[in-house]
Amino acid sequence: MRPGNGNDASIITLMADLPHELYTAAQVRALDGHAIEVGRIPSFTLMSRAGAAALDALRAAWPSARHILVVCGAGNNGGDGYILARLAQAAAFDVAVAALAPAERMKGDARRAFDECRAAGVPIDSFSAAMLASAEVIVDAMFGTGLDRPLDAETRAIVGDLNSGATPVLAIDVPSGLHADTGAVMGAVVHAARTISFIGLKVGCFLGEGPSVTGILEFASLDVPPAPPELTRPTVVRIEQELIARVLPRRRRTAHKGDFGHVLIVGGNAGMAGSVRLSGEACLRGGAGLVTVATRPEHASAMAAARPELMCHGVAEPQYLRALIERADVVAIGPGLGRDQWARSLYQAVLESDRPLILDADALNLLADNPRRRENWILTPHPGEAARLLGTQTLSVQSDRLAALRQLSDRFGGVVVLKGACTLIGCGTEIPALCDRGNPGMATAGMGDVLTGILAALHVQIPDAWTAARAAVLAHAMAGDDAARNGERGLIASDLILRLPACLNPARSN
Repeated sequence: MRPGNGNDASIITLMADLPHELYTAAQVRALDGHAIEVGRIPSFTLMSRAGAAALDALRAAWPSARHILVVCGAGNNGGDGYILARLAQAAAFDVAVAALAPAERMKGDARRAFDECRAAGVPIDSFSAAMLASAEVIVDAMFGTGLDRPLDAETRAIVGDLNSGATPVLAIDVPSGLHADTGAVMGAVVHAARTISFIGLKVGCFLGEGPSVTGILEFASLDVPPAPPELTRPTVVRIEQELIARVLPRRRRTAHKGDFGHVLIVGGNAGMAGSVRLSGEACLRGGAGLVTVATRPEHASAMAAARPELMCHGVAEPQYLRALIERADVVAIGPGLGRDQWARSLYQAVLESDRPLILDADALNLLADNPRRRENWILTPHPGEAARLLGTQTLSVQSDRLAALRQLSDRFGGVVVLKGACTLIGCGTEIPALCDRGNPGMATAGMGDVLTGILAALHVQIPDAWTAARAAVLAHAMAGDDAARNGERGLIASDLILRLPACLNPARSN
């Protein structure tokens, strides 16, 4: 935490300490309204705190910068920018404002902030690209959370000018052009180096294109008073790192492999043995006591020789699979499964069982061919598979990932893991969870197979599928981040497997 400036007190929390709760724009407006009406904090005081917090964030991020350009819109987001500009000039910065709207279009607190900024002698001019030349930092105060329509051509051009140079941008609340609820790009969007969010973190910074354009995210609570539960129930909750230590306690000294479950993984059609092997190895490293792989007969011997800890069975017909299912506590199916008759017959045999299931890859495509609902399974679609399950297009899924998650959960039941940047996890009436760890290096073949193995391993140790899924997604992302320490390009799925024990055995004080 850092103190604010004078009476404009603010609280800034850096990335590692961000709140776990994420809200829609409407929810944050309700929290803002509660602070004004019940907390009796004047709205202009909140705006002043926001402007001061943003200036604090700027100074912390770019301590040597002295030349600041603040690009201000007509609404309250612009009002935050005008306050920042006034405070920056008082702090001896060389500051200028590029106004997108004349004073007569401004109302309420935003107009007051404009008038005070102008009275303080801050230069205010209409935007021109030439104003960018001398700026060391640009403040984006054009549009906040209320944006609900695409930017017009003139504003898109301004956004293009801001994005075309190397000057870093600090976005106030959300990058202008980003939908605060979905992360959709509204025609064009500012690519911020940093974003400071107020009162509540906005879901859109973590969905859609949000992770690509938000930059480093900071948070200022603005010291608003506590609100009642009906206002503070978040739309999404970020998974906390402490979850793993909480749900995977230290093992007893007298433990044996039977205490940690038996997983069966089904897959590995012709030419795709690597997928099911990755899942099997990840399952072992995830702590499952016993792992059996059912695969094409021609793959079993080579797989057992390469990884002798796996019990590998060649299965040509579904009747040979049923005995393996009976011995398993959790069954995962899909990695390298294919969609031929062999795959379909094994898939059907698995679905006939009452075991907790994990479906991935081609098992999800087979489910899309014949949809059904079940409560004791975990589905792990990437956006393309999600689109097939919902009978829509991948673009539709990505344009509103949270809505797609809800539809998948409603239609298919169980736990749904919607993979991608900031993977989402949903389960019935639970508040959806989001994992904001992981990196672009993980966008490579086999990563989903590894996740399937981790999910199976943790589900067999943690009976509650909702808890197991969140812990598994987090562990997978943490292992990916550890594997990318030397760079993201060239990362491969098997790099994660040896890093799993460190992620699943966090250091304890005793």
